[in-house]
Amino acid sequence: MDDVDPVDELPISVVGEWALEKHARLRKYIDIYRAVRRQFTDPSRASAYRGGATYIDLFCGPGRAKVRETGLLIDGSPLVAVKSAIAGKYPFSEIHLADLNPAYCEAAVKRVGVLGCNVKGHVGQAEQTTVQIMAELNPHGLHFAFLDPFNLEDLSFETIAKLSTLKHIDLLLHVSVQDLQRNFARYEADDPSALDAFAPGWRAHVSRKQSMNAIRADILKHWQGLVRGLGFLEPRGAELVTGSAKQRLYWLFFLSKNQIANDFWDKIRNISGQRDLL
Repeated sequence: MDDVDPVDELPISVVGEWALEKHARLRKYIDIYRAVRRQFTDPSRASAYRGGATYIDLFCGPGRAKVRETGLLIDGSPLVAVKSAIAGKYPFSEIHLADLNPAYCEAAVKRVGVLGCNVKGHVGQAEQTTVQIMAELNPHGLHFAFLDPFNLEDLSFETIAKLSTLKHIDLLLHVSVQDLQRNFARYEADDPSALDAFAPGWRAHVSRKQSMNAIRADILKHWQGLVRGLGFLEPRGAELVTGSAKQRLYWLFFLSKNQIANDFWDKIRNISGQRDLL
């Protein structure tokens, strides 16, 4: 049975201490672009220029979590994002939360709903829920998507490609270096594999006759080229997040088509002093 939060008796997940670092960046970015949200939500603007500001979380979890190492109860990404926007006085006009686990999705929606937000939940694989969510979005709105899967299998390039068709879309996403390192042999043997979904065509561009570090770097370079092909600027980030034993866990990437958004990210992204892609 899942743990529950004693305050609201809804389920919680268990995360490592590294989640705090990830949430710090999410919180800081949502705060720094609050003036941009205002432009899309200000009721004094003509409706044609007021497309709304949307937060999308495709792997939302239950909205609350317990830190494995300390037992501390913390907000999950949906509450971190929504509370930061409210504190900045320009909240999101629309929130879409999605997860494969129905109980988690329901809990997250309830927790965000308590804050008085316009929130909707979607249950299913990310590729499926992305289609559902995009059908409900204002194409002229400002959209921010947070993609935080546990592994590469769930971070398909097709999901990013679908989101890229939105005019104003920024993405903050987690690429699991630990999954790539631990499971590369299986991903290479399987055809197709999770790695093929994450970085289509990598087999033709990456030599396997080199070190694991070099293979990993080349796969990321190939993926970054695919992302640029979608119209995003040079992917920003490659912020390496490590565990308590300094093990490499994942890279955090920021994607945008807007130079101002990239400049915002550069101002807040380096909270750990690490910028090592390998």
